[in-house]
Amino acid sequence: MMHLWLRAEARATERRTPLLPEGAARLIAGGVQVSVERSATRVIADAAYAAVGCTLAPPGSWASAPVEAVILGLKELPESDAPLIHRHIFFAHAYKGQPGADALLDRFRRGGGTLLDLEYLVDADGRRVAAFGYWAGYVGAAVSLLAYAAQDGQLGPVAPWADAAAMRAEVTAALGEARPATLVIGARGRVGTGAADLVTRDLGLPVTRWDMEETAGGGPFPQIAEHELLVNAVLALPGVPVFAGSELLHAPRRLRVIGDVACDPGTPYNPIPLYDAATGWDAPALRVHDTPPLDIMAIDNLPSLLPAEASTEFAADLLEHLLQLPRGGGVWARAEATFRKHLGAV
Repeated sequence: MMHLWLRAEARATERRTPLLPEGAARLIAGGVQVSVERSATRVIADAAYAAVGCTLAPPGSWASAPVEAVILGLKELPESDAPLIHRHIFFAHAYKGQPGADALLDRFRRGGGTLLDLEYLVDADGRRVAAFGYWAGYVGAAVSLLAYAAQDGQLGPVAPWADAAAMRAEVTAALGEARPATLVIGARGRVGTGAADLVTRDLGLPVTRWDMEETAGGGPFPQIAEHELLVNAVLALPGVPVFAGSELLHAPRRLRVIGDVACDPGTPYNPIPLYDAATGWDAPALRVHDTPPLDIMAIDNLPSLLPAEASTEFAADLLEHLLQLPRGGGVWARAEATFRKHLGAV
């Protein structure tokens, strides 16, 4: 019998879940044992999982779970040097030279465990099967617009909204009569679509959409300075050009805010090499230049600010593959092959 163990997130600002009670009920009906760690921050109450037959466990107890348990989470594991013995499913950010990546992979090597990275769950054509991208773009555009509206000072803390309508209402009130011209790079992907939908469909603001054709010649791109807001929706990968580098800081520009939704500051492939650490809910925007001001919004768990909508969509997509996990193959085999490749490269 497969044992799936949903861990509580270590990060205090993480409210999403990759597994809803309805999904847990389907897994249990299919013969999977499901344990769920109690969490005071998860958007779904512990009692809802218990009601469908899940076993509740203390937060952080996954470390002593039976070795055959598959540990399911979203964001990073708690800081530790302990070897990892289980199969883990989460967004590890460990394959592109990010800070701490080698140490994490070494923990798997020493413990004999396996990483099935959610970012690398892909179908036979290489397309991701479950992603938060749309809501990351949607929320990222919203928080970037709030940063733009607050530039006389600087944007204060943000907190999860009850729903998307409440978020839009706050952004609309903050902007008032302002109509910043927004450029979305990577506009045809999930992230870019979410950002553009928020900006132009739901808020009625002007948006320019760029994708591979507009960036194929390599950057930096002086046209970016003609917009007041840039939303980067392009993952940092080898071959991605620099979109906005240090030359932008000293050139004439209308640009006031960069929303780096892709948010990969620790990798050498970062197309926005103007900062070196993600921002957070307490301080969402980092000022990288004063005259005129330029702020970067680079929160790396944006969908958690709309946890209900984001969790519902992601968990539904992931569930169909979790149901196949006991049999292996498919997306799971591809994710494990990716892990083995990178483990051998370290």
